[in-house]
Amino acid sequence: MLSARLIEPGLVEVGETDTPNGRGLAVVRMQTLGVCGTDSSIVAGKIPVDLPRVLGHEGIGVVEQPGPLGLVAAGTRVLIDPSISCEVCDLCRRGYPNLCRNGGLMGRDIDGLFANYAAVPERQLLVVPDDVSSDEAGAIQVLGTCVHAVKAAPIHPGDVAVVIGLGVAGQLIVQLLTASGARVIGVTRSQEKRDLAIRHGARSAVAPADAKEAVMEATSGRGAEVVVEAVGSQATFTQAIELAGAAATVVFFGTATGSSGGLPYYLLYINELTIRNPRAATKADYQRAIDLVADGTISCAPLVSCRFPLAEADKALEAARESSTLKVLITVD
Repeated sequence: MLSARLIEPGLVEVGETDTPNGRGLAVVRMQTLGVCGTDSSIVAGKIPVDLPRVLGHEGIGVVEQPGPLGLVAAGTRVLIDPSISCEVCDLCRRGYPNLCRNGGLMGRDIDGLFANYAAVPERQLLVVPDDVSSDEAGAIQVLGTCVHAVKAAPIHPGDVAVVIGLGVAGQLIVQLLTASGARVIGVTRSQEKRDLAIRHGARSAVAPADAKEAVMEATSGRGAEVVVEAVGSQATFTQAIELAGAAATVVFFGTATGSSGGLPYYLLYINELTIRNPRAATKADYQRAIDLVADGTISCAPLVSCRFPLAEADKALEAARESSTLKVLITVD
């Protein structure tokens, strides 16, 4: 089969590898793959992995060979939950498989989905309706992580919610918060992304320098009830805290790896803010994401910027690094 493997940092090769035999597993013939920022970080060497490694953790395909229990029949279109969990550690038993002590991620800790076929435990398969388009399906995995994030923030109709960063995740979070009845303000430097957020329900979208004024005007000076940071930098973490009102919830969805610098800690105290740091997603989140796309509540197709065949996976990864790009998909014949 054809697969895209990271050979060394910065070097991705697409070539023939062994087709999985699927012993004890379900075999899925891949159709649509999504490129994620995590993939780019792995390729750049920012996230260390054992090499060579088949990349990718976002994938939609069709079951070629059912698993031993026959939970999902051959020919069924599925989303693959890329998270590895043991189901027996204390966190799994407490309902946090996304934090499994023995867990990991496909494409990082084990070989991933950038291939013609993938062999996975059948419990990691979720059925995707056939009438969901490939472009819509291509963003369902990241939507699942957004569903998980938004659950961390209590929303009441009429609340003002700010989303800082309007990439793929930020755009999806705008839609989720809007569907919950929030008045959403998007924040990004890109005029194109601001316009897209408004088309998806944001009441307004502004540049970072104008965010404070926009939030205070929308809330009569109180500050937002919910702020979701979807960038992953100290500067935007700080801005999220500054835009939040008293008793607000701040969700740090963006991932930052640095440990230097500080935050406006007095604002955390004086406003009694709740800080949430959601990580990954659960099967229930992915199922919710599938349902939201299937019933038309969330629109993913407008977020697709470009598509590449699997043979050009290296070009897809390169395109995903462009700041103007939204969702990059890889199609598998």
